[in-house]
Amino acid sequence: MKLEGKIVVVTGAGSGMGRELALELARRRAKVALVDFQKETLAETVKLVKTLGGECSSHVLDVSDAKAVLALPAAVKKSLGEPDALINNAGIIQPFVKVNELSLEDAHHVMNVNFTGPLMLTKAFLPGLIARPEAHILNVSSMGAYAPVPGQSVYGASKAAIKLFTEGLRSELLNTKVGVTIVFPGAIATNIAANSGMTMTADASSSSFPTTAADVAAKLMVDAMANNKPRLVIGKDAKTMDILSRLNPLYAAKLIYKQMASLLK
Repeated sequence: MKLEGKIVVVTGAGSGMGRELALELARRRAKVALVDFQKETLAETVKLVKTLGGECSSHVLDVSDAKAVLALPAAVKKSLGEPDALINNAGIIQPFVKVNELSLEDAHHVMNVNFTGPLMLTKAFLPGLIARPEAHILNVSSMGAYAPVPGQSVYGASKAAIKLFTEGLRSELLNTKVGVTIVFPGAIATNIAANSGMTMTADASSSSFPTTAADVAAKLMVDAMANNKPRLVIGKDAKTMDILSRLNPLYAAKLIYKQMASLLK
């Protein structure tokens, strides 16, 4: 998919990987519809995009708000034109606690933001995308979708749901001009814990897992979309666990537990 001149919707664009995605798209002369629930950080991204000479629109909304999501395609069209691509990047982690200590309220919130939100956004934009000469949907899953992380069981479940949803969607769209990409990032240097809106019982940055810079991850993701790559694994950690979880899932689970156990209560 040629990105220059295309209109791309990016959720979670107020910070972290979403902001870097917006900036990378602006560098490639795409127009970007920036979506985030935090008005202040979203405004900062707008300024950065415009500094690069990019064209963008700003949309403050919660991706789990069904009414707001339903109205988004029309808002983007009014501001920039017909959308050509959707990047479902917005996501949150859960408090680092075991399932027995995780409240159902927090569990529902994680599933609503990480799975129901992308599902609603996909359904909202898909009719328009199918009608475009070429279009693309990129969904961000996680290494946690295939490698169990203690203290993040519901987060992992939400990302596993995105994995299967995206793979099924790709199959349904094989005879269309809509490309579909699923991304499995490992540990990315972002502020996802601070932006998840929950009281965390531990600092995720204390993990010994290596991290990938957010701008590096964003470039790889935009490259994948441009080249219609169906699957992208980002980071040495994610690539290693991708292999280990297939060859010896019990060993892989124990290895992650050893790395992450200190984050649990």
